[in-house]
Amino acid sequence: MSDNNYNSEQIQVLEGLEPVRKRPGMYIGSTDQTGLNHLVIEVVNNSVDEALAGFATSITIIFNSDGSVTVWDNGRGIPTDENAKYKISALEIVMTKLHAGGKFGGGGYKVSGGLHGVGASVVNALSIFTSVFVKRDTFYHQEYKQGIPTTKLLKGDKYAPSAQGLDHPNIKDWESIKTGTLTNFKPDPEIFKNGDEFGIEKLKDQFREYAYLNAGLFFRIIDEYTDPERPQTSNYYFEGGIKSFVASLNRNKEVLNDPFYVKKTYEEMEVEVSFQYNDSYNIVELSFANNIETPEGGSHLTGFRSALTKSINKYATEQNILKEKDPKLTGDDIREGLTAIISVKLDSDILQFEGQTKSKLGNAEARQAVESVFGEALDSYLLENPKDAVNLISKNLLAARARLAARAARESVIRKGAFEGGALPGKLADCQSKDPVISELFIVEGDSAAGPAKQGRNRKNQAILPLFGKILNTERARIDKVIKSDKLKTLIIALGCGIGEELDISKLRYHNLIIMTDADVDGSHIKTLYLTFFFRHLKPIVEHGYLYVAVPPLYKATLKGKKNYLFSDAEKNNFLTLNPKSIVQRFKGLGEMNADELWDTTMNPDTRVLNQITIDDAEHADNVFTTLMGDEVLPRRKFIQSRAKQADLDV
Repeated sequence: MSDNNYNSEQIQVLEGLEPVRKRPGMYIGSTDQTGLNHLVIEVVNNSVDEALAGFATSITIIFNSDGSVTVWDNGRGIPTDENAKYKISALEIVMTKLHAGGKFGGGGYKVSGGLHGVGASVVNALSIFTSVFVKRDTFYHQEYKQGIPTTKLLKGDKYAPSAQGLDHPNIKDWESIKTGTLTNFKPDPEIFKNGDEFGIEKLKDQFREYAYLNAGLFFRIIDEYTDPERPQTSNYYFEGGIKSFVASLNRNKEVLNDPFYVKKTYEEMEVEVSFQYNDSYNIVELSFANNIETPEGGSHLTGFRSALTKSINKYATEQNILKEKDPKLTGDDIREGLTAIISVKLDSDILQFEGQTKSKLGNAEARQAVESVFGEALDSYLLENPKDAVNLISKNLLAARARLAARAARESVIRKGAFEGGALPGKLADCQSKDPVISELFIVEGDSAAGPAKQGRNRKNQAILPLFGKILNTERARIDKVIKSDKLKTLIIALGCGIGEELDISKLRYHNLIIMTDADVDGSHIKTLYLTFFFRHLKPIVEHGYLYVAVPPLYKATLKGKKNYLFSDAEKNNFLTLNPKSIVQRFKGLGEMNADELWDTTMNPDTRVLNQITIDDAEHADNVFTTLMGDEVLPRRKFIQSRAKQADLDV
């Protein structure tokens, strides 16, 4: 089309909810499972906002067998009176118009958790049908298809179940509830290719978190979709709120104090903080603003850290616990072994997030609020609990001494030129490229696999580092011990980005780190030890998406000279039904492959299978590593027993 033909006819105006259906990714991020989950969260957030406003105490979420979802709360009920401007009910406005609702300065909600305030209408637009029931002075009901009303607002004195799951036995007590809202929707298959494949377990984790963040709010999640014959119900209710949250995070750890807790309003901002120390060396800090997790922290987390460092140093000095010979306690020393939850709730009109992902709180006033409320409460706590205070500060001192020992160990390595671009480990077969974006480092189990890997690799961008046997279990190892481990020291030097307080992710020499171990029990153990090391001591590498695990084949099937590589028992069994005369060889280790085979199956970017290691749920990941790699035997035994049927056994 030429410039001369570009006129008013090319300007398209999208009416109503058309923009949502035209560009759904702009409103829910994607149309995969993440987008599906977003639909559920948007509706549930509206119910949670009723709880934040002090009107709802119970929320029920049902994943129905037909692929629809029902969300029901006992809040005030969406208003149903006619709007003077639009001449339709408030319910229809909320369900059919973007940026309509009680969260835009109209006084309906002072605090709300929805990031966009467009939840109900977006969900409606992207659903093949939506049905809403409201109870206020009587019952109201309206239905929609792809965002367009298919009925008028219906009004009646009695509850009349419809075909869209509203006659569910778990919502039969409408009559006993004075007010409430029920929304039933089914995602539109035109928009979502897998329109009913919700990530139900992820959503359950989200709602459990909501229950912790809102003490006294009851959640019932009913899964009738996964197995209609055996529906599963999960109930979440925590009187202790985030105090219970902290205790749950530490349930498999040896704790040093009872959970600290404070909740107080400071200049119209509600501040809630809980923390507890354990005897590990790891730090878990989760921060939230209006129930929205802030993975990158922000002003509220800064205020917490500042108050924690000031209060503990002040108490340790005034009580003469810190001697002249003792090192000064830094923030990192004080936070070692800490599990903390920081939650603030503030006026939605002033809520600010930094960055495109809205993962960092930007309100400067939140720092002052948290620092003031938490600092004052912590000063009192330390004075009133001197035994706990001494326990905590003793741990802080051990952390400080370990930090100095680690620094000395690092400086020893630096003097040899290892950390600052000097000699690389002799075992490392480096690549020619100096561009970390395209460079790959294969961390290989032993010499037997390293030999063919070195021969078969692409020398331009693939480096090989063989490490022998099992490395140190770093779940319970301070950084000074990690640096003294020869195997880990070799790996740290090869990576080039340092570790601990010297870690600089911008200096990482490879943006593709690939753990390559044998497909047997020992290989799985070694792989787990490496994953523990990266998660506990080099987490930014994982967070940036630089860590992968290679998936080598289990079998080689040969028929008339043609080789087929099979990666699971199921794949082998399926293959043999088609080629029963094939000769099948079980690979016991990577070292059994020649260079060409290793390249074709495990190293060639065009044919290999890699699993990227990500952290979708830091809380869950922390608990799994503690359970599997920690000192406590009983939690590990229970974990293994409960998942025995899922195990891929090498027998």
